[in-house]
Amino acid sequence: DINRSVAQKRLVQQFGHQLLFLNCYTLSIKEYPKVELDTHGCALRCSSLADPSQDSQFIVAGEECVYLYQPDERGPCFAFDGHKLLAHWHRGYLFLLIRDVKSPNKTCFSSGESSPSDKQLLTIYDLDNKFIAYSASFDDVIDVVAEWGSFYILTRDGKMFVLQEKDTQTKLEMLFKKNLFVMAINLAKSQHLDSDGVSDIFRQYGDHLYLKGDHDGAIQQYIRTIGKLEPSYVIRKFLDAQRIHNLTAYLQALHRQSLANADHTTLLLNCYTKLKDSSKLEEFIKSSENEVHFDVEIAIKVLRQAGYHSHAVFLAEKHMHHEWYLKIQLEDLKNYQEGLRYIGRLPFEQAESNMKRYGKTLMHHVPEGTTLLLKGLCTNYQPSGDAAEKDSLDRSVVNKANSEEFIPIFANNPRELKAFLEHMIEVDPRSPQGVYDTLLELRLQDWAHEQDPERKKVLQGEAVLLLRSDNTVFDKALVLCQMHNFKEGILYLYEKGKLYQQIMHYHMQNEEYGKVVEACKSYGDQECCLWEQALGYFARKEEDCKTYISEVLHHIDQNNLMPPLLVVQTLAHNSTATLSVIKDYLINKLLRENQQIEDDERKIRQYRDETAHLRSEIQELKTSAKIFQKTKCNMCNSPLDLPSVHFLCCHSFHQHCFESYAESEAECPTCTPENRKVMDMLRAQDQKRDLHDHFNRQLRSSNDGFSVVADYFGRGVFNKLTLVTDPPGSKSVGNLEVNLQRDLLIHTKRNS
Repeated sequence: DINRSVAQKRLVQQFGHQLLFLNCYTLSIKEYPKVELDTHGCALRCSSLADPSQDSQFIVAGEECVYLYQPDERGPCFAFDGHKLLAHWHRGYLFLLIRDVKSPNKTCFSSGESSPSDKQLLTIYDLDNKFIAYSASFDDVIDVVAEWGSFYILTRDGKMFVLQEKDTQTKLEMLFKKNLFVMAINLAKSQHLDSDGVSDIFRQYGDHLYLKGDHDGAIQQYIRTIGKLEPSYVIRKFLDAQRIHNLTAYLQALHRQSLANADHTTLLLNCYTKLKDSSKLEEFIKSSENEVHFDVEIAIKVLRQAGYHSHAVFLAEKHMHHEWYLKIQLEDLKNYQEGLRYIGRLPFEQAESNMKRYGKTLMHHVPEGTTLLLKGLCTNYQPSGDAAEKDSLDRSVVNKANSEEFIPIFANNPRELKAFLEHMIEVDPRSPQGVYDTLLELRLQDWAHEQDPERKKVLQGEAVLLLRSDNTVFDKALVLCQMHNFKEGILYLYEKGKLYQQIMHYHMQNEEYGKVVEACKSYGDQECCLWEQALGYFARKEEDCKTYISEVLHHIDQNNLMPPLLVVQTLAHNSTATLSVIKDYLINKLLRENQQIEDDERKIRQYRDETAHLRSEIQELKTSAKIFQKTKCNMCNSPLDLPSVHFLCCHSFHQHCFESYAESEAECPTCTPENRKVMDMLRAQDQKRDLHDHFNRQLRSSNDGFSVVADYFGRGVFNKLTLVTDPPGSKSVGNLEVNLQRDLLIHTKRNS
């Protein structure tokens, strides 16, 4: 202490009571340049250097103020009254020792000593938070020392006082008790308290202001708790209608920080609508910021429910909520033209789904525009956006909807439906079958209701042309033609489906006698039963149909389609059909039968004569010698010379000619081809004689069963039966089979 007092005394003698100037030297440069920061200084021990955390500020405690200096300039200053005796800085606190104004001034700067009765006021300032941390009077303080986290105060009476800093929480509680929340907040920030702790201070501050009735100030504090404090804690306090402005401010801040949920958005929009604050509402939904701080769909719902349709439409269009945009335009605003335009700008999938949903409504109010849009949607859809959007589209991708799915949209607009379907068939001939069926139905309806003969004829041609298309379904087209009694279509489809009996029955139902006969002539070759049905039809008619019956009988007679007995039985049902109608038929039939009988008898006699002649030849060959008198070779037509070869068939050959052309030594070269044909026929008959199914099928389908049976007799079907020799003149089946086999054998032997 003695040495320190001596040093102070010398400084005072040399410089006076105060420092007269303050300079800053730059030591990194050789010349050590200096900057004069100020022209006044301070008393001895009234300057200090702040912590490095405080940017190493130089603190000068003058008579009137405490100045803070930066290395290159003067910083802020703080006004503290009183004569400063000592200045010290530690851990953000400024220690000022000031002469107590209540005690007499007994300090002597010349000697640097104070009397033991002097009172000095030690004050600790928190400059950052602007409050006094500690203040007390001491007797003649020598120095203040900071060490080991505490502050030590040395006095001349040999005492040392220790000041220990309280923890942050204790400080805050003291400030809370005094309702010094602003100071508490600053303290918490300076002490780097975590965000949860600071948020809790804001909450307590807000509660304090709320209880005092300062709702505007309270809501500002609550806003600072967003992200830490549950929003419902604040919302419940301001649900009163008189505090709706404060609630609106809080909800706006909640949305700005993107922490609002759907309920918060709904509540905020309801606040706007209750306040009828359109400007705030527009500012909220038309914010130019790229980031959206609310649930757009919830906002659209609330605005629509509150009647702010224009705002809801803007929001839906801006954020591309196409379903909501169309729902509001079409259901609320009834702006059908705008809704149709909007659909035309959408991508293909969304345009297709929305047309299926709103197509009927749009067709009812905007039929032409809707039809035009559907035509494009079902061919090669391209959105009707601006030039930039169109350039970005991929032209190679063909977007085409199924036209059949949009047919129900035209339920009450047949004219537009017909135009749409005709366009689809023209553009895409491979359109779905439903398109062709519906268009056919429309054309048949127009044909049925048309009164002008010329126009009716044109419509008839269009319907028939559509029926000839390969895409028309037969069954559906036939039903439609029958429903509208479209005669040309019915007959065409019957003919296309080869339903010839249906064609004739159609004419019969309409009593078109001439058409019945024409149908028999046209299709009688495909189905022979048509003539029989025509005869039965005319036989049941009580009118005079002799002309048609005669014509039918003529065809039946020419083609032998019915037995005469069946013809007579059929015509017996007609009371107007007299014997004169059938007389010519019966006479011709009998004449042909007689002629056939005569021809058969003549052939029988001829076959018997040939058989007898063959038998005599066979017998002669077996019992008599054969004289060969041929003089020429049957192969080269040259005179015969020895050696020669003779056959019982009276053919003779040179031996060298026979050896050159003969295929077998036992067969005549001249008769071999004919004999081979006969043998092939016998082998074929032998292979087919066990085909019973084929025989039964042929027998059922043939008009003359006897001829079929006789043919199979000739093929040897009954060769396995035991042959029984019947007396001459017998007509049993066994004798018939024997005779047939014998005749075939004789014919074969004669040829060989």
